[in-house]
Parts: sequence; structure tokens; C-alpha cells
Amino acid sequence: MCKIITPSVTIFDENGHIDIDGNQKVIDFLIAGGVDGILALGSTGEFTNMSLAERKALLSMYVKHTNGRVELYAGTGCLDVAETIELTNYASEIGYQGVFIIGPYYYGLHPDRLFEYYDEVAKSVKCNIHLYNYPERSGHSLDAETVKRIVTANINVIGMKDSVRIPAHSNEIILAINKKDFQMYSGFDDQFLYNIAAGGCGGICGLSNIVPEIFSSLVDACRKKDFDKTFQLSNLIHGLMPIYSLDSNPSLIIKTLMNYRGVNVNKKSIFPFTDISDEKLTYAKKLIDQVLARYNRICQE
Repeated sequence: MCKIITPSVTIFDENGHIDIDGNQKVIDFLIAGGVDGILALGSTGEFTNMSLAERKALLSMYVKHTNGRVELYAGTGCLDVAETIELTNYASEIGYQGVFIIGPYYYGLHPDRLFEYYDEVAKSVKCNIHLYNYPERSGHSLDAETVKRIVTANINVIGMKDSVRIPAHSNEIILAINKKDFQMYSGFDDQFLYNIAAGGCGGICGLSNIVPEIFSSLVDACRKKDFDKTFQLSNLIHGLMPIYSLDSNPSLIIKTLMNYRGVNVNKKSIFPFTDISDEKLTYAKKLIDQVLARYNRICQE
């Protein structure tokens, strides 16, 4: 059954510290919007600038505030493999349904090195894990052969988030693994339908921070086999994709647009992503207005 998981933004205060109240507002907004799960500390959550202690504190807050209202997932990949193992075990121990682990970024690892990394992590943790493939950010890509090696060697590697612009890449991995229970998620919002058509589970989609109700409606339409509505809602998501092109880190614009929608949170993002031009913001707001107007018409049909 397909699902939408939101890689939630992290709210910081003006000093760059975790804003507990702000993050709780985000959680409540996403749950009210009907998402199936929330992934804390994903790329949209700007985990790269957070210490291990800060990441643990945020994960703990999520468990306490959600209180079983939604599935919880955690991004636990760190540059230090020991910290990856520690954070993964911590997330599992406090109640997370799953973790997603990106490989060590910057170095552009060879497939054999990627296998060694994930094999070491999988054999050192006490829970099931998902791989996280994002070549544009990590400098390397998990190909089908490498993923199959990892999965074959480790029964606790149960799925993957694939953020690759060519959707056939996910299909190649699904075919190579050839296991119905392997959980493949798309990391690009506009590949949701392709993903489930290829046998995947849906998407982990950053834009669902802004319009969670559109994504949850898409999941509902898919489950009900309402194909006309499914295609209309998917088209709305495609119409929002230009938002990602406004900056290499979309978190600031996403937080700003969440405020535009009434989620009163601090917009601060990691340095140097400190501001958005009026031109870009006007353009993004126009996209949101147009898509929400179309969404309301679809809901009234």
C-alpha cells in the first residue's frame, strides 16, 4: 500500500538552536494534513549542521509530541560511521518505525566502499534500515548491483529512498532485488506515481511540508483506484516542482511558504541560506495559490 512520508523541515530560533515550539507546530500541521509518516532529520531537515546531541534531542521531542499519532522515521546518516550506528540504535530504541541512512558524503565512494560502509552499519545496529541514495548531495550513487549485494548480505536492510532524476534507476533496483516486501520510496515528489507503478511504496516528498493535504489526497485516490483524481492531483504536484529550483537548499523557501499558509514558525535556515529575493518569493506564492485553487476545485467535483 502506498504512502506519503514528509521529510520535515527543522525549525531553528534566531540563535540557530532547535525551536521546540516551532517544530511541534510543524508536526501538528503535517498530521492534520493527513500524511502517513514523518521523517525527521532528512535533507529538508538540514541535519548536516547539527551535532549528534542536537539530533538526538530533536528525535526525542518528535516521539514525545507525536505520541503515536503518525509513523516516525529518522535520518541517521553521519560522516562518522560510529555516530551513524549510535544514532540509528538510539532512534530504534526510542520508538522510530524506521531509519534512512545516507552514505558518507563528499568523497564520492566507489561501489565496493559503499558496500563496506552499509555492511558495517547493518551488522552493527539492532534494527531494520533503509538506504538513502542522493547522488547530487553525496557524490556517489547506489547502483542496482551494489544494492543487491547489500540486501543479500543483510536481512535487516529492508528498503531505500532513491533521489535520482531518472526514475528508471529505482525500477532497475526493484527488479534486481525482486522482493515484494522491499520498500522503495522516491525522493523526488513528481516521481510518486512512477514509483508505485514500478512496485514501490510511494514518496518521501519535501513539498508535502507545504501542502500535506494534496499528497494525502493523492495517496487516498491511489488506494481507492480513483485514476482520474489520481492524475489530477499528481499534476498539481508537478506544478509545484519549480520551487525546488529557487535555491540549492529549499528549506528556507519551504519554511517561508509554510508561514504563508498560516504555520507561524521561524524561517531561519542554516548559513548561508539567509534570504530569498522578493521576485522568487512572489513567484513561489503564485504557484501555491494556483495549485491550491485547482485543488479546491478538484475536491468539490
